[in-house]
Amino acid sequence: MMEKSAARLCLAADTEQKSQERKSAMTGIETRCIQGGYTPGNGEPRQIPIIQSTTFKYDTSEDMGKLFDLEASGYFYSRLQNPTCDLVAAKICSLEGGTAAMLTSSGQAANFYAVFNIANAGDHVVACSAIYGGTYNLFAVTMKKMGISFTFVSPDCTAEELDAAFQPNTKAVFGETIANPALCVLDIEMFAEAAHRHGVPLIVDNTFATPVNCRPFEWGADIVTHSTTKYMDGHGSAVGGCIVDSGRFDWTAEPDKFPGLTTPDESYHGVVYTERFGLGGAFITKATSQLMRDFGSIQSPQSAFLLNLGLESLHVRMQRHCENAQAVAEFLQKHEKVAWISYCGLPGDKYYERARKYLPNGSCGVVSFGVRGGRKAAEAFMKALKIAAIETHVADARTCCLHPASATHRQMNDEELRAAGVSPDLVRLSVGLESKEDLIADLDQALRSV
Repeated sequence: MMEKSAARLCLAADTEQKSQERKSAMTGIETRCIQGGYTPGNGEPRQIPIIQSTTFKYDTSEDMGKLFDLEASGYFYSRLQNPTCDLVAAKICSLEGGTAAMLTSSGQAANFYAVFNIANAGDHVVACSAIYGGTYNLFAVTMKKMGISFTFVSPDCTAEELDAAFQPNTKAVFGETIANPALCVLDIEMFAEAAHRHGVPLIVDNTFATPVNCRPFEWGADIVTHSTTKYMDGHGSAVGGCIVDSGRFDWTAEPDKFPGLTTPDESYHGVVYTERFGLGGAFITKATSQLMRDFGSIQSPQSAFLLNLGLESLHVRMQRHCENAQAVAEFLQKHEKVAWISYCGLPGDKYYERARKYLPNGSCGVVSFGVRGGRKAAEAFMKALKIAAIETHVADARTCCLHPASATHRQMNDEELRAAGVSPDLVRLSVGLESKEDLIADLDQALRSV
């Protein structure tokens, strides 16, 4: 292979300068949705290229050795990192306002990595009880088997009750911006302040709100996770997840609390992540070099490509999702067959005022409500729907619905269901991008058939 010419090196430098200029011009989140993360050079592909390769070729063993020692940037095996995935992660990082990000194979993998990156056997985590059922099971069952204990607190707890949940071995606090499916809105500032009082980071799953409607870092959160399968993809095309680091949490303030980041990693040539990569890169580099190396939950390049297509319209779709959901919620609120409804965009909703603070431009397209008559009535209602489909999925361009008590949360007992804000009659309706008049008509005929 020919060496780069002086002219080619000048072009590369010029391209880098233009890239920085373009990045500084991207202040609007709409622009970042479309053009963030990837800036093609002269004659390069306009769309993010799919690097569908497991391995990468180098001229010498010394070149590859530098990669393994984390002394040079590059790729050697797609189980750890892939260029396509990194370009898409960079876009999500920009949208959230972070310093580093990584894609994972699913939202579950993202939440697991985010917690396990700093909590080991014998450690403890405080988590909001109103979270996705799969995440609750991951924490309360699977990670418990790994020796990590969790204390679950109500999203409506007081600051004093939250403080009481901490233990000397607490390593993190976890919550969801908008809980799935209870739709509780997390008081991010209160949870962040409590976490920081106890010297630990706040991890927030921002899947339902997306960075279009809420950026948790601006309210004190330290790590943000996503199931990119949901609104970010938006079309039910590819399962995926993402972790974004704010770069603001000081892991070195209490180095004994986070030894995995502040002491030599003997499994990776004795590197000390905070020393080598600073606060802005230590967390994600460790998660990549250690956890992704060992667990291999990487998102495929093809899935990352599809995710990027979804991200390009995220700002437009979220606005329409919220508009449709608001109309549907207002209709359901007045319907005689509806026992109750939860949607923070409705005046009088329990989380209305909190949503005005954290989600002033809208929350999401998911509405939770109860059908009069309980579990059987809810199941009969869903069976009668013609446009909305019964699916495990949520946050999609197409309207879908689910009965969580018999699906995503069926592993919970009644007490655990109540703590998670899930009642037997609860229907989770994910309002899509169809005509809101058609959706309302479909809901009306299905409710009247019960």
